[in-house]
Amino acid sequence: MFKTRFVDSAIEDLEFLEKFEQRHVVSMIQEHLSWQPAEPTRRRKPLRPNDLATWELRLGALRVFYDIDQQSKIVWIKAIGRKEHNCLLIRGKEVAL
Repeated sequence: MFKTRFVDSAIEDLEFLEKFEQRHVVSMIQEHLSWQPAEPTRRRKPLRPNDLATWELRLGALRVFYDIDQQSKIVWIKAIGRKEHNCLLIRGKEVAL
């Protein structure tokens, strides 16, 4: 079983969301990233090399970006954003992957 840890900026990303979205994201992180977070599924996918993270968890329009420390069994949540059409918004600002 993997533990989940948030970097400071990801906590700020989470706080930017509405309360019901915050609860949904935290619940889905526990559900989808506690077991086999490095196994691709319909919701989880590895990303091309970028400065943000190596993996993405899709939750409807919301996106959770994370890295995995296999040795420590820790999933590091690096960023949380919203996908609107082809744009990724983190805390309301467009970010390029």
